[in-house]
Amino acid sequence: MGKRAAHNSQIIGQWIKRCSKPSSYLPQKGHLLVSGYLMCIFEDKLDETTLEKLQDFEFAVNADGDTKKFFYRTSKTRELDNLLGDIYHKILDMERVITGDLVSHVLLFSTHLLKAVNFAAELDCFLSLSLIARQNNYVRPVLTANSLLDIQNGRHVLQEMTVDTFIPNDTEILDNGRINIITGPNYSGKSIYIKQVALIVFLSHIGSFVPADAATVGLTDRIFCAMGSKLMTAEQSTFMIDLHQVGMMLRHATSRSLCLLDEFGKGTLTEDGIGLLGGTINHFVASDDPPKVLVCTHLTEMFNESCLPKSEKIRFYTMSVLRPDNNCRDIEDIVFLYRLVPGHALLSYGLHCARLAVEKVKEWPFMCRINDTSALLLCCIKVLSNCVPEDVIRRAACILDAIGNNKHVERMCNDRILAQDQLYKDAVDKMLAFDVLKGDLDLFFQEIFPS
Repeated sequence: MGKRAAHNSQIIGQWIKRCSKPSSYLPQKGHLLVSGYLMCIFEDKLDETTLEKLQDFEFAVNADGDTKKFFYRTSKTRELDNLLGDIYHKILDMERVITGDLVSHVLLFSTHLLKAVNFAAELDCFLSLSLIARQNNYVRPVLTANSLLDIQNGRHVLQEMTVDTFIPNDTEILDNGRINIITGPNYSGKSIYIKQVALIVFLSHIGSFVPADAATVGLTDRIFCAMGSKLMTAEQSTFMIDLHQVGMMLRHATSRSLCLLDEFGKGTLTEDGIGLLGGTINHFVASDDPPKVLVCTHLTEMFNESCLPKSEKIRFYTMSVLRPDNNCRDIEDIVFLYRLVPGHALLSYGLHCARLAVEKVKEWPFMCRINDTSALLLCCIKVLSNCVPEDVIRRAACILDAIGNNKHVERMCNDRILAQDQLYKDAVDKMLAFDVLKGDLDLFFQEIFPS
């Protein structure tokens, strides 16, 4: 092909000053019916006089672009067409034939190949589970036909990898006390606890060791979750998804099921949320053989006999907090112990959690190990942008204190608001002093609105 191009260049060299490798392959594309080997000339189209002197040249097609191209057929390109033809499609046909032969040969041994793939996948799963169990000190659980759950010093499989110190917790659900209601502050580990219980139960049933000192797990048919999570593609609100999940739980849960409810009822009015959560718990209490239920909630208003009946099936737990006295407000005086203990909490300590987040953000840049300065700055900006401003926390504390003591909520005042108030006061004074009959109305408005 290179020889043909050089030959064509010599023939037309005396008429054309500039040309590329004259012979170019133009494959058939879509509605373009011209295909084969063509002579390509840049910028200038050969005139009729030149074509008469070059008797073998026949204009085929032109292409517009950054540089105009004109394609011609010659005797040499026709020889290439006859010799090679449309080699692009021949290559595609050969590829299809080779691929088809390969598929046919693979299908002959598909049964053995599938067995090998499944064996490799199963082996990879066992090796992964055993490696993690060895690295993180997992123990072999005991599966029993009894409907119970006894975990000693259980841990969360992922959370313990992200913190310096993880506080383990026990779980004991026997014949009595199958409904565990957990209260406690925000940021105290309630959600982590119920998730770790579910993960330990799941890992036990797939044949894995579990993150605990010891675990006896009753056979479980289903794990139901109403955790307030929502996919970006979901067409329902988070509250509606929670209702759907709880509805599935109430209809299909058996005595061998594990049910998790995290902050169910918080997506609506407090009264409605209390009613929904109380009705759900009452349904489980009324059951002769209820499932194992773990409930996390801040709706402490339902802790009275009118919302929850007294029953041996219900047990109350809380995440313990170390607080020297009831009047302390400093973060340093409040310590989250992340330990599950019997009882229930009446406070969520939301403001203290916000203050704690601010303090951690302030300390974070000095504790991180990012060497790249730009990456460090970007992370700092991202963390600070998600942090609650301190003035918002102070204002929230004032409102909470006023409401708690049945006092009037004072209007927030700062320099900007005071200056704005003074402008309004001055405008009112000017309006009262304005003489409607003799005053200049245009000048009056210019004084009130100087801009």
